[in-house]
Amino acid sequence: MSLDKLLLSIIVIRIISGTIEISAAFLMFKFNDLYKAFVINSLLAFVGPGVLLLTTFIGLYGLAGKMSLLKAVLLVMGILLIIISLRMK
Repeated sequence: MSLDKLLLSIIVIRIISGTIEISAAFLMFKFNDLYKAFVINSLLAFVGPGVLLLTTFIGLYGLAGKMSLLKAVLLVMGILLIIISLRMK
């Protein structure tokens, strides 16, 4: 079984992201403090959207020519709307 390099990079990024999330949960458990858990959780808010954007752009790069420009633009706009909505108060 041979994996495409772009697919492998997406997989590795997701594994790293998951490891960061699990490590954060263990840190919250270790510190046993609501304030510190809140700070750790706030830091994770930067990781999630960054991983989403990075993996999406890698996927779009790999699918260039196989996907219509309109679909690609709509996909990127949808992701940006998700990130904007997460940042709104």
